[in-house]
Amino acid sequence: MQFSTLQPLPTWRKIALSSWRASDSPTIYGWMDIDVTALQAHLARLRKTTGARVTLTHAVGKAAATAFAAHPECNAIVSLGRLLQRRSVDVFFSVAVGDGKNLSGSKLSNVDRLTLPEIATGLDEQVAHIRKRKDTPLQRSQSKLERFPGFTLGPIMRATAALSFDLGMNLEPIGVPRDPFGTVIVTNVGVLGVEQGFAPLIPAGRTPALLTLGAVREKVIAVDGRPQVRPVLTLCGTFDHRVVDGAHLGKISTTLRRLLENPDATPNPQANLDPQSTPNPQATLDAQATPNPQATLDAQATQHSS
Repeated sequence: MQFSTLQPLPTWRKIALSSWRASDSPTIYGWMDIDVTALQAHLARLRKTTGARVTLTHAVGKAAATAFAAHPECNAIVSLGRLLQRRSVDVFFSVAVGDGKNLSGSKLSNVDRLTLPEIATGLDEQVAHIRKRKDTPLQRSQSKLERFPGFTLGPIMRATAALSFDLGMNLEPIGVPRDPFGTVIVTNVGVLGVEQGFAPLIPAGRTPALLTLGAVREKVIAVDGRPQVRPVLTLCGTFDHRVVDGAHLGKISTTLRRLLENPDATPNPQANLDPQSTPNPQATLDAQATPNPQATLDAQATQHSS
């Protein structure tokens, strides 16, 4: 059998080839079907009343952030055999660039505290920068990696992850963003016509979760004991078992389903998809207490120096 080298390789493909080795990962997977009848109507109303281009991707990112804010022990990184908790719930949204030949993305901070229109507007602005090849943190990092041969990228990324996450060093001056992927990565393969797909965690990113949206399809499901045809989204999840176990996964998936299938209901104001629509916004997750700084990601430099 003969092979020929594929050239040129996009930067993301070089990074991917250098990131994963033989399978020894603690990855766990899960998926569920979401009835998005109410959510599609909710998003349509928001687009009409606010002018923001809110989508299912934004809604999933918001719901995921709310779920992780409700379970802060899952919002952590693995560092030298310990779990360090992040101070904020940040979501990385994947973005295809270069006519779909390359992959980039944008991280929004404190997504659990943002409304859907704020998420949509903030992400649109950052995506515009990415697609115009402006100077975003991830693009700066990728442009530096382009200079190195492929076989060196794996060791380089593992070394920078160790320096940043394990030793608490700030590598932003040399173009390496701090905690570039945040709490959870959200990617939409449904726009490509894929109904269901599982994406791998990025080892150097130390992100405990990745959610993949499939294409919405009409399916027959049981509604109040009767078969009905409804628009259904298949949501797939990839999780780091060192951080998220089965009990956590059950709670997170329950929260995701409640928020996405009942976006207008507010039986529990701490789990509302759009906190600014509640009578008392102070009762939402926006008001959650700041975690103990001694256990956070930002405190690791102090921990290592002691």
